[in-house]
Amino acid sequence: HGTVKYKTQYPNFFLCLCLSLHSCFQLRQPLFRRRRYLGRAPDLQFDYLGQRFLSFSIMATRLQFENNCEVGVFSKLTNAYCLVAIGGSESFYSVFEAELAGVIPVVKTSIGGTRIIGRLCAGNKNGLLLPHTTTDQELQHLRNSLPDQVVVQRIDERLSALGNCIACNDHVALTHTDLDRETEEMIADVLGVEVFRQTIAGNILVGSYCAFSNRGGLVHPHTSIEDLDELSTLLQVPLVAGTVNRGSEVIAAGMTVNDWTAFCGSDTTATELSVIESVFKLREAQPSAIVDEMRKSLIDTYV
Repeated sequence: HGTVKYKTQYPNFFLCLCLSLHSCFQLRQPLFRRRRYLGRAPDLQFDYLGQRFLSFSIMATRLQFENNCEVGVFSKLTNAYCLVAIGGSESFYSVFEAELAGVIPVVKTSIGGTRIIGRLCAGNKNGLLLPHTTTDQELQHLRNSLPDQVVVQRIDERLSALGNCIACNDHVALTHTDLDRETEEMIADVLGVEVFRQTIAGNILVGSYCAFSNRGGLVHPHTSIEDLDELSTLLQVPLVAGTVNRGSEVIAAGMTVNDWTAFCGSDTTATELSVIESVFKLREAQPSAIVDEMRKSLIDTYV
C-alpha cells in the first residue's frame, strides 16, 4: 500500500529523486564507521527525507601533551607519516591514532634522547631530516617504521633544531638564512623541494613562525601584506596571518597539519580553529564534503 500511496501523492520524478538521495546518503554510513576518519564525536544531527545524518563543525582537533598546549613541539605530521614523542600519556597518542590509523603510520620516537621531536626534525612525504644529535638506535627505528619511499637522513648542521629552521610542504621549503650550503642541498635532495632562504615577519626561525601544507598556510600575525603576497607566490598556496593557542605567535609550536587534518593546542579558540580550517581547506578534504558534492550533483540531475 505504501507504494500506491507514494505514487498518488508525489510526481514520479520526485519519487525518483527521493530514492536516489536516500541511496546517496546511505554512503555516509560506512564512512562514519571507519574510525580513521573520526577524531571526535559528532556534534550536530538533522533529519532529511526521514533519515538521520551526522555532521561535524570542526576538522581540526584540540589536544595537549601532559598539560602543555604546544603540541607541535611534541609531534610531526606529514602526508606520509606522523611522529609523536615517547613517554606522553596514552590519550595524546590515541588522538593521533584515531585520526590517522590505517591511513599513515603513527610512530612513537625520541630524537637525541629528547621528546621535543617536532622542533628537531623537518620532513614531508618524500623524506625526513634529523639533526646530528640523533642516535643510531633512533635513526634505525625511524627507518624501520616509516614507509619505504621516505628517505630518512641525519645531517651535520650546527643549527640542530631543524624544525625551527625549516618549514616545508611537499614542494617548497623555507629555511633559516644562516643554514650551511651543504644543508640547503641536502634539503632539496632528501625532501625533493625548492629551497628559499626567508624570514617571517622579520624572524629568522621560519620553522617556528609558520605552518603550511600543500593546500594553505598560517603565518606570524605581524606579517605584512607585501610579505604575505611574496610568500604566497613562493609557496603557491593561500596564506593567512593568524595565531594559535589563544594568541600565540609561534604557529608551528602550537599546531601540526597535513593536507586533510590538523592538531592544535587545547587553548586554541573557536575563532582560531575556524581560520585554520578555512586556510588549510580541511572541510573540503572530509568525506562528508564528498557526499555533499554527490548530493548537489543528484539534485542538479533530477530537478
